[in-house]
Amino acid sequence: MKQDINISIPRKVKYIMDKLCKSNYQAFIVGGCVRDSILGKVPGDWDIATNALPGKVKELFPKTVDTGIRHGTVTVLIGKSSFEVTTYRIDGIYENFRKPESVTFTSSIEEDLSRRDFTMNAIAYSPEAGIVDPFGGITDIRNGVIRAVGDPGKRFSEDTLRMLRAVRFSSQLGFSVDEKTLKFIEANSSLIGNISSERIRDELTKILLSDNPHCFSLLMETKLIKYTLPEFEPCFLTSQNNPYHIYNVAEHTLRSVANIKKDKILRWTMLFHDIGKPGTKTTDSKGIDHFYNHQQLSVKLSEKAMLRLRFDKKSIDKILLLIRYHDMHIKDEPKSVRKAMSRVGEDMFESLLMVIEADKNAQNPSLSKKRAEKFKRLWEIYKDIREKGQCTSLKTLAVNGDDLIALGIKPGKQIKKLLNRLLEKVIEEPELNKKEILLDLICQHHGAE
Repeated sequence: MKQDINISIPRKVKYIMDKLCKSNYQAFIVGGCVRDSILGKVPGDWDIATNALPGKVKELFPKTVDTGIRHGTVTVLIGKSSFEVTTYRIDGIYENFRKPESVTFTSSIEEDLSRRDFTMNAIAYSPEAGIVDPFGGITDIRNGVIRAVGDPGKRFSEDTLRMLRAVRFSSQLGFSVDEKTLKFIEANSSLIGNISSERIRDELTKILLSDNPHCFSLLMETKLIKYTLPEFEPCFLTSQNNPYHIYNVAEHTLRSVANIKKDKILRWTMLFHDIGKPGTKTTDSKGIDHFYNHQQLSVKLSEKAMLRLRFDKKSIDKILLLIRYHDMHIKDEPKSVRKAMSRVGEDMFESLLMVIEADKNAQNPSLSKKRAEKFKRLWEIYKDIREKGQCTSLKTLAVNGDDLIALGIKPGKQIKKLLNRLLEKVIEEPELNKKEILLDLICQHHGAE
């Protein structure tokens, strides 16, 4: 049945569809691009489904790539753009809870849609036929509901990552997960263990980078957390009876994630920054909770989790550094800021300041006004230090090892020791960072000896 919905299709996509139709084949845009268009979003990708066999698609278009031809997918190249064109299919038995061992091509768009994960993704559209929506996907989109197509058990046993994708879509779209779908995920959460670490990491990252990272709590509700990020599970169960906090560790953490910009390094840092608190919690005689040295345990647990999830080394190093120093006390005065910049590195200080601010803003709201004033001053001081080009590292120190050797100082540990002393002086008094002044200080030091 043709519904009164019009979707604006890009020129290159329309060209592919028209060429298929002129050759007496059907062509529909399907999946996420239809869903996003109905939601008023601009689709990132445009996928096309057709009853033309892969070989015929290759004949019709001069430039193609056999992306997944065994499963009916051919990538059509139009200029610098690429579009996946997939033959209608029925999936066979799935292997490794991920891909079907074989597929059977079909002439029915409805049968093709029946193999998809969620109703909102099981919609097809063409200008001629209009909307094809056999599973009520449009109604679910309008109601903000994520519902498995048909039997959740069948859908999730085909590709168990779909359970995690339900949470991800909830966070990206702000939708709720249908109760029947949610209950199945909870009852079968252990199946996610069959999925590779890389695929799990990528879905978790998309949740964290969404507009609704608090949906991460759905992983606890569905028990997926136990099989995806077990190190974080205790955070949901750890309260913080402390003047600085009114939320438990998990809620504070997810608020801090939402407080920082959508950057992979920064959002994973916020997720991990207090992961060591459950293992370091103590309560004093007044009933106040403390988490002494939780930073060190947070670093240890985060590294373990990131290695398992196969993070790249560069990301691991940055995230661990930010976690290690996330509780650093920086006074709103230039000398304190310069010392902090020297300690963590000029290239990471701005990220650290964002991390500290996001952390503090997720604590007791009654303290927020005073903290906001302090962070405003800190950012102003940092900006002034950068604008003046003040030295906070050996890289920008006005002298180097060669200069000291030229004074007659023997190469070795002594050189590094002297340079670090000079850096300390320059951090205290930026105006000293001139070659002649620093060399004079070295000469005075040696003369005194």
